[in-house]
Amino acid sequence: MKITLLSLVILGCTLASLQAADFIVTDAGIAPAPIIVVKDAPPRTRDAAVTLASYIEKMSGQKPEVIDGEPKVVPERAIWIGVQPVVKTLFPKTDFDFKHPEETLIAANEKHLVIAGRDRWDPAHMTADGRLSKKTGVQQEYGTANAVYTFLRDQLGVRWLWPGEEDVIKQERIALAPMEQRYHPQIRARAGLFTKLQLGDHKEGPDLEWARVQRVQLDSMELEGGHGFGHWWEKYSKTNPDFFALQPDGTRSPNPEARHTKMCESNPKVWNQWLAEVDEQLRDNPTKRLFNASENDGYGYGHCVCKECQAKDRPEAEKFPFRWKNHGEDRPAVSDRQVIFANTLARMLKQRYPDKELYVQLLAYGYSRPAPIAAVPDANVIIASVSNFSMRSPKERETPMKQHTDWAAKAAHIMWRPNLGNPAGLTWGMPDVAMAQAGDDFRFAADTHCIGIFFDMFWYHWANQGPHYYAVAHLAWNPRADVQAVMNDYYQRTYGPASADLKAYWELLERTRMEFVSAKPSRMRAFELPEKYTPALLAEAQSHLDAAAAKLGKADEKYRRRLHFTRCGFEFTKLVVSTRAAMQKFEASKGKDAAAKAQVLANWARVDVMEKEYPAFAINWRSVFALGAPGGRNKRTEGLHPDAPLSPKTLKEMQAAGLE
Repeated sequence: MKITLLSLVILGCTLASLQAADFIVTDAGIAPAPIIVVKDAPPRTRDAAVTLASYIEKMSGQKPEVIDGEPKVVPERAIWIGVQPVVKTLFPKTDFDFKHPEETLIAANEKHLVIAGRDRWDPAHMTADGRLSKKTGVQQEYGTANAVYTFLRDQLGVRWLWPGEEDVIKQERIALAPMEQRYHPQIRARAGLFTKLQLGDHKEGPDLEWARVQRVQLDSMELEGGHGFGHWWEKYSKTNPDFFALQPDGTRSPNPEARHTKMCESNPKVWNQWLAEVDEQLRDNPTKRLFNASENDGYGYGHCVCKECQAKDRPEAEKFPFRWKNHGEDRPAVSDRQVIFANTLARMLKQRYPDKELYVQLLAYGYSRPAPIAAVPDANVIIASVSNFSMRSPKERETPMKQHTDWAAKAAHIMWRPNLGNPAGLTWGMPDVAMAQAGDDFRFAADTHCIGIFFDMFWYHWANQGPHYYAVAHLAWNPRADVQAVMNDYYQRTYGPASADLKAYWELLERTRMEFVSAKPSRMRAFELPEKYTPALLAEAQSHLDAAAAKLGKADEKYRRRLHFTRCGFEFTKLVVSTRAAMQKFEASKGKDAAAKAQVLANWARVDVMEKEYPAFAINWRSVFALGAPGGRNKRTEGLHPDAPLSPKTLKEMQAAGLE
């Protein structure tokens, strides 16, 4: 084919015109486009704008000016954060009427870029009490901030790998072709995915910042992970003993313990007192929208046997072993009675506050995991399904997934709230990762119209579990994301020239834990880790790390630093396996094997050194290899120290599978 000079000229002009149509953020010889933040922006929105300016500087070496409020003279080029009056003129064909909660918008033309979203906040109530510190900059929706973090990831290619470790691509020219991108997340309650990384959990640092930029922390719905009446016995038992569950012996006594005492859910006085507490909470925080009516923990014990409560149970429901003091019998699931209770409260709530969008939360947990037979949750009741199919074997997943599906068919609003437990050493910091399964789980949650998540819980061992955290963070924002593509990108951006070796390493560990949980049905299987994590398996994993090290000898220092982080995790893995193997010998000898004891104590001494030498966030040392106070017992250390061998109860449970 002949290419004439005229064709080349036309092609050159076409390319030039296409290039001219790009919006230029930065380029050599021109000032970066200023960032103009909507007037009186809430703190989290302005923080996001400052973060954007910081990353543009990291990428290009040029830092844009951040301007608060629309200037009198509109710049020739600008990045607009939030919807400002002039933006509608600059983007006449763009719809700025956000119709969905948390909706985000990123739009660019030749001269301007707008990054905006649906924001909701009450300027008079932007601080609140958190678990350990004050929540600040509180909003009910953070659409614009999450739009900025989306832009940083999708358009500028920034990756936040783990707390304090990011990957930024250096480029002098940052340009965008004309585009418009909209999104609103289906899962609106996301902060509970990482319970310790929520606003107000502790002082904001790199770990909380990681959750924020992953668009997990700043969400738009509440979901409580716990129970609704834990404080009631202490507060009301002396003045109102009739609030509490009638026991078969005729008393209304704590069972199994005070904070787990069940309610008499058919008692109107309980309903009225619950509503009075709602009134008090709303006086303190008028923005609160969700109120917990979930029965207290200890689901097998102490349920009310008064005739009014029992009348709400369905005789044909699935039977469970109920227990009281000195008494036990098989009885139907309590799902129907609890939904009737939640509906009663929800109707009272709606009557009291007809102009507010308020919800009652009810855990589907323990003996209410099966869906109700006849009762249907009202439209302002949110079911939090404690369905433990995450990180489980295919067989273990069947029942909880069916229970979740059945609840979803009944409930207008459902959230997923699993107990993670310690399936393959998750608590201990083992490489207990299941990224592929997580992709299936979140698609399943999306298919069952799930609007919230709360995981109890991850333990933040980033060197051994970081890829799993990364995967579920992305899935929380988009439950239909291609998890394999997300992880391939993660390996490439994290490890560069050694990405294939590290992908093989992580997939080996993922495959190993899946085989382990499938072969061992007990929820106590982690105590048998040495059976699966054999010297041969560990040598195979080591070979992938060694191959990666050989490739990174002359690579960018950042890749070697990240490999070191991962290798620290693997060293810790070997130490956990070694410790448990020695403890098995010690336990089998009934505490007489001195050599095994010495090996365990030597490993504990090595942990003290690791804690000082390892990078920040590699292992959460407070969750494992910590005996606690003298004379105390840290349940997460059971089976890992000579002073904490496996108890008879644990040994019995190792032979059984059951509810968690």
